[in-house]
Amino acid sequence: RTLLLTPLDNRRGHSLLAQHFRRGTHKPDIMAIRAARCASAFSCTRDAVKSSIRLVVLPVRPALRQSGHLQTAKLPSRGVIRVQAVAAVAENGTATKAAEGQARPIYPFTAVIGQEEMKLALILNVIDPKIGGVMIMGDRGTGKTTTIRALADLLPEVPVVAKDQFNSDPYDPELMSEEVRQRIKAGEQVPVGRMKIPMIDLPLGATEDRVCGTIDIEKALTEGVKAFEPGLLAKANRGILYVDEVNLLDDHLVDVLLDSAASGWNTVEREGISISHPARFILVGSGNPEEGELRPQLLDRFGMHAQIGTVKDPELRVQIVSERSTFDENPAEFHKRYAEKQNALTGRIVDARKRLKSVQIPYDFRVKISAICSELNVDGIRGDIVTNRAAKALAAFEGRGEVAVEDIYRVIPLCLRHRLRKDPMADIDNGDRVRQVFKRIFAME
Repeated sequence: RTLLLTPLDNRRGHSLLAQHFRRGTHKPDIMAIRAARCASAFSCTRDAVKSSIRLVVLPVRPALRQSGHLQTAKLPSRGVIRVQAVAAVAENGTATKAAEGQARPIYPFTAVIGQEEMKLALILNVIDPKIGGVMIMGDRGTGKTTTIRALADLLPEVPVVAKDQFNSDPYDPELMSEEVRQRIKAGEQVPVGRMKIPMIDLPLGATEDRVCGTIDIEKALTEGVKAFEPGLLAKANRGILYVDEVNLLDDHLVDVLLDSAASGWNTVEREGISISHPARFILVGSGNPEEGELRPQLLDRFGMHAQIGTVKDPELRVQIVSERSTFDENPAEFHKRYAEKQNALTGRIVDARKRLKSVQIPYDFRVKISAICSELNVDGIRGDIVTNRAAKALAAFEGRGEVAVEDIYRVIPLCLRHRLRKDPMADIDNGDRVRQVFKRIFAME
């Protein structure tokens, strides 16, 4: 038999166990009694936890041997039983959340203090994914990653084809995989479910096969068939693909992202397999400009660019530290404090997504937006398109049916800042340059 002791891994506890178990015996029942006495003595030590040690006697089974939580050994001829001391999970908020199924507690989006430009850019991209994503650059420790990951709790649900590995849209042919499209064309009624918009992390060390997808080795070996195993781009379809420290991403992965972002499709050619699937995602990246510049080709693919800095106000910094400390001590209770605000913001986002198609932007405003882009020598038309979309998304978020001048003023620096040609002699930020031209074109000076 195997004895499982919880919860501490302690030197004194090990010494007590050793004193009892060195003697050895042929009878597991006697060993259990000795272990129980040891547990009783151990629970009375000064550094013991509040709850006494629980002694569990379990039969040795192959399944338990293979478990990562229980390590067993074959019984020697004299029947000596090895005891695995397992450290207990601490009784704090983090452990509580882990037990509830959330391994990593997420900081609430509405609890983020300051950084309004970054939060606005993220919300607008959720409302209208066709904006094209957002690039967030700023100093280290300014909450970039925390805020982006906090967005996951606000993401609404969308309809999907049930059991489809590409998150196909059951109503939009552009977002369907080829298999689903053929099934619908044949008159088949595909089952429809709902799924929360996914947020997929793209680690810097990911391989190209893991990102694009590759042949399913398991099916090839067991069934002798060629099958496709989807990658991260398939999982991110109709969702968010987040790249932390995107300016450090390998060039070959940058090329993959550029191709998928441009076409909205991912084509895989691997070991006799040729497959294409939709890969329309909101590309979100973060980075520190001190660690390197981003390739211009990839930078242009981001619809918006938020530039954030370190908070200088001492009182605001104290408030940020206090809130973070409270969250670390008890994440569950901290989430309850912001649950109402989180639900309210999610509701506004859902309403804005429904209202977006009916929002209008006056023709005069569109002409002036193009005039700003022309005067700033912005290459291409992407800046015009993104600014129009972002302004309409903001109007929808504010609950209006028509774009106002203030909407354009708030979003145009985010849409054009990273599209301006660099001037090493310039003594003004690109965002301020955009605002100056905007005020002149719209006669706001």
